[in-house]
Amino acid sequence: MSSTVNGEKVYLFDSTLRDGEQTPGARLSYEEKLEVARQLARLGVDIIEAGFPVSSPGEKRAVQNIAREVKGPVICGLARAVKGDIDAAWEAVREAERPRLHVFLGASDIHMQHKLKKDPQLLLEQGVEAVKYASRFTSDIEYSPEDATRAREEYLYELLEAVIKAGATTINIPDTVGYAVPEEFGAMIKRLKENVPGMDKVILSVHCHDDLGLAVANSLEAVKNGARQIECNINGIGERAGNAALEEIAVALRIRQNYFSYYTDINFGEIYRTSRLVSKLTSISVPVNKAIVGLNAFSHSSGIHQDGILKNKETYEIIDAELIGGKAAQMCLTARSGRAAVMNQLNKLNFSLTDEQLEKIYGYFVELADKKKEVYPEDLEALVLDHLSFTEPRYKLDYLQTISGSTSVPAAIIRLKKDDDSISEEVAVGAGPIDAAYNAINKITGLSIGLDNYRLNAVTQGRDALGEVKVEMSYQDRTITGRGTSTDIIEASVKAYLDGLNKLLKLNGYWEKSN
Repeated sequence: MSSTVNGEKVYLFDSTLRDGEQTPGARLSYEEKLEVARQLARLGVDIIEAGFPVSSPGEKRAVQNIAREVKGPVICGLARAVKGDIDAAWEAVREAERPRLHVFLGASDIHMQHKLKKDPQLLLEQGVEAVKYASRFTSDIEYSPEDATRAREEYLYELLEAVIKAGATTINIPDTVGYAVPEEFGAMIKRLKENVPGMDKVILSVHCHDDLGLAVANSLEAVKNGARQIECNINGIGERAGNAALEEIAVALRIRQNYFSYYTDINFGEIYRTSRLVSKLTSISVPVNKAIVGLNAFSHSSGIHQDGILKNKETYEIIDAELIGGKAAQMCLTARSGRAAVMNQLNKLNFSLTDEQLEKIYGYFVELADKKKEVYPEDLEALVLDHLSFTEPRYKLDYLQTISGSTSVPAAIIRLKKDDDSISEEVAVGAGPIDAAYNAINKITGLSIGLDNYRLNAVTQGRDALGEVKVEMSYQDRTITGRGTSTDIIEASVKAYLDGLNKLLKLNGYWEKSN
């Protein structure tokens, strides 16, 4: 929960599962969305925007499942200002403990003239009617005038007054294209508070994009000027350059309590784990220099800095890694470490595993520890995220052998085990051993899958480091990312390819057809 309460509460509205999932390649499965939602509840967010139910039957089912199973936060569904969208959103969230409908419609001249092609007054009336229609289902209604920071303010005043009278209880001001700058945005929020009748009776919210790198700064400036809800995403993922990063906002309000007289109900110890979970499931890496959760956020290379840190951490650190459940007070594990030591380290990493899950991870730990002299916390974290799958894969790697050399033709033998326990094996050649392995997998599946991007990173340092591979794959109209880890980079590459393949099979319906 929050630290000592200081001033007014700021509500954190998490849109990772809606706006964040619009990041190219970040598609989550039904089970993965539920797991992220459960973790967001543990993190202590106030509202979870679970999705855009009308967009697809699968999206609607995922939101319904979250509404039924995730307790604590408000569960919100997004809808355009049309009855069909609102019906779908309500059907998806109606079983939540506290459901919310979020209605949006363009408000800038650019959107009204070029996208919606309707008269502003007609659009105002459409927004009002949409809110009135939504109020038949719930009293918790949020309204967003899309592209508000490029809209005419006089029009916004009239529009927002009308939708508040119609029943909106939260008014959200989206900086849809990341156009605003802090002083300007803060002044706009203040004017809305002063000039819109009824604004004092609703929650004023902001939704900022990071196209100019100002999403967090704009959000905090808005709070100073009267906003009490911030819409944000884990790791700042989202459309284009992303959205305001939840972890940066929460920690800024906590660390600078002497400046911001506000608090959140975030469970800070779950921040690091949430960041890693979202990064793993979306296959979107956290930049090493990312504030709060980046690998280098608590690293020091300068001799002067290191000397200062050894004498007093406060010389160069304003945030304690333990605050966010990060990498602090950690020990290295070896093949001689028992289950208790592994569980202790997992607890420090904020993983809560069942006995069955612990036994599974311990088995993988022993295998890794036999290959490495020391297993670092980052290695253990990668094992958990890699092996605690949220869906049973269609294909698993059963055997791998590759041949390569300066004078030989690269080749690979791949044996895959299907979920019906059948075995398939193929041999293929390629430009290199990894390419050959991917060709062999394609021969087994009979699919021609394109590899658009390949990234290899070391989880830790040293010659025996655990390698993490992320691939971006495409098939027909689908693009997905896969992830795999191993001390053998070819094996990690194959695991990543299979991870993406299994996701593509499920998304494209082959899973159901072949079962």
